[in-house]
Amino acid sequence: MTQQAERGGFDARSLDAVNFLLADVRGALGPYLNVFLVAQQHWSQSEVGLVTTIGGLVGLVVQTPIGAAIDATRAKRGAIVLALGVLALGAIVIFAVPRFWPVAIANGMMAVVGDVFGPAVAALTLGLFVRKQLARRMGRNSAFDHAGNVAIAVAAGVVGYMFSQRAVFLLVPVFSVLAAAAVLSIPGSAIDNDRARDMAEKDEGGAGAGAAGYSVLFKSRRLVIFGVCAMLFHLANAALLPLVGQKLAAAHPKEATAMISACIVAAQLVMLPIALLVGRTADSWGRKPLFLAGFAILPLRAVLYTLSNNSFWLIGVQVLDGVGAGIFGALTPLVIADIMRGTGRYNLAQGAVATVQGIGASLSGLAAGMIVDHFGYRPAFLAAGGTALVALVIFALEMPETAERGQTAGEGSTGR
Repeated sequence: MTQQAERGGFDARSLDAVNFLLADVRGALGPYLNVFLVAQQHWSQSEVGLVTTIGGLVGLVVQTPIGAAIDATRAKRGAIVLALGVLALGAIVIFAVPRFWPVAIANGMMAVVGDVFGPAVAALTLGLFVRKQLARRMGRNSAFDHAGNVAIAVAAGVVGYMFSQRAVFLLVPVFSVLAAAAVLSIPGSAIDNDRARDMAEKDEGGAGAGAAGYSVLFKSRRLVIFGVCAMLFHLANAALLPLVGQKLAAAHPKEATAMISACIVAAQLVMLPIALLVGRTADSWGRKPLFLAGFAILPLRAVLYTLSNNSFWLIGVQVLDGVGAGIFGALTPLVIADIMRGTGRYNLAQGAVATVQGIGASLSGLAAGMIVDHFGYRPAFLAAGGTALVALVIFALEMPETAERGQTAGEGSTGR
């Protein structure tokens, strides 16, 4: 990966900083909001649940339209900066006025703008790098994102310990300013706006085919299969860490928070090299073999949880999440770029896939909770493993390889 891109004097380290700092901005909110509201503000679980449900539903509803809007706009840097401003304002409201309606409104606003970052950064990447550089760059994006998650976990822990849990929310405006500066350090002239939405290249007369209609989401068999597999993956995966956390909390109530933090940080540290490896091998090995490895880890992990209640065993198995999630996070934007190449609807497709992933993740906790209540933890883990196995089989049998032959040389057809 060259540090200097071909257009507009762009330095690739600016995009590294964007990915790192955006992870810090997002990470300073979600994991700490529920704990702060329950432990420090003495909210009831139902109040917290209602606020998070409202935010989650709003976020799901707007994901696909936001993807379409990012496709349409040429001000992708401006969209990220605006979203950062709203996120910072929301965090300040939570810090200053931690009452139900201010928090509910702020959390809903943050859920909306939070949907901007993933597709917008992927769009910038498409617009800044040619196709033969894309796999490595997507892997590098994911690696810096994971590094940012580790950094904010440490920073939030230090701030929370030295000051208060409430003070953690003030990290958001600080990192928002830094992230906005990193975004604006990318020259607008360096971004190919047609390539940023995966538009077909112009012909010799200077004309392009134009963007496909919204129906491309349903006409593309590859995208539908991938979306189904992504939903099943998150349906199986999202509940596993909370289930492990519940078992750890029951056995070691005083050390539970530290153990969960250890699980998260350890998994993120594994994701970082995995993302770099995926970026380096996605062209030469192909997308499908790597994705199959990521899908295969999940049912194995679910079964391993049932073999012991020992805390070290549970934390050790959770580290495997870094392999599966690392592969999934690095490859998903790349596979969508393969599938949507030439359509001009890359970010629309990203939003649609993110929506079905969110549906799977939302249903995961509900399904797991019901199974635990009626049958216990072991059946819940096995049910998650069975769901993951279904996803693996569907992907193996129905999902074709999306990388074009000769892609490492920058060749290949539209991939549709």
